[in-house]
Amino acid sequence: MKSSNDPGAARTRLSISAGVASVLVAGFLVALKLWALAETGALSIAASLADSALDLVMSLGAAVAIVYAARPADDDHAFGHTSAEDLAALAQSAFILTSAGLIGWTAIRRLAADTPPRLASEGAGLAVMVISIVLTLGLVWWQGRVAKRTGSKVVAADRLHYLGDLLPSLGAILALLVSSAFGIGSIDAVVALLAAAVMAVGALRIGKDAWDALMDRAADPAILDGIAEIARVWPGVRGFHDLKTRRAGSRVFVNLHIELDGDQSLREAHAIGASLRRAILAAYPHADVIIHKDVHSD
Repeated sequence: MKSSNDPGAARTRLSISAGVASVLVAGFLVALKLWALAETGALSIAASLADSALDLVMSLGAAVAIVYAARPADDDHAFGHTSAEDLAALAQSAFILTSAGLIGWTAIRRLAADTPPRLASEGAGLAVMVISIVLTLGLVWWQGRVAKRTGSKVVAADRLHYLGDLLPSLGAILALLVSSAFGIGSIDAVVALLAAAVMAVGALRIGKDAWDALMDRAADPAILDGIAEIARVWPGVRGFHDLKTRRAGSRVFVNLHIELDGDQSLREAHAIGASLRRAILAAYPHADVIIHKDVHSD
């Protein structure tokens, strides 16, 4: 059982707090926007509602992933449980694409109609969207603090997603203002169509990233170059080879063979490998590093 003063446990608790806050905010906004959609009939609010529903699903997935990924490796999962994050992200991307397609199709039908429907209760819709933006900004602020203190990529990714969600909310406010001031209902469908396009692009990006991780794609070339540079200049390391990486969720798994002087003691060789591993972890805290020691051949 880890001590309550353990830094890793403290970071996990902070990350979970951000996940719980995300779920609560998303759930409240889904209920609020459902009411606003029933009152106004605005497609732009429907787009924002779909986005908030996606947020709720993603936040639940992120919270579960944070807890599940924090579990230590066991006999059945020798490399840990972080791939759960990628499986959740793949499912989320499919949900986003479906939502974007439905909203986009409805928006096109409204634009093609002879008399686009007028929106109603614009004031109520505006109030809901302003509340949505204020709550989202508060959540983003807290997630930013947690991500900075814990280094959690799950929380950081969730924060970026919520930042992107501000676009549909601002678009819905624009559509409601134009409809209220000028009686132009078609702007609502245009905003919804743009929001659907943004959602689709985001879905494809999330899906590709998750797919790459599940297919054991190598880490970012910048990470590979950074690890290589650390190993290249490390005292006692005569050379290195077979630097391999793969990603799973927020973790990067690193395998590296270093070449050492064969005449030195096992204790000295171990100390060089251990210090190099600590240096790599200091530069990339979410890495899981295995270093193999080989005898350098002149």
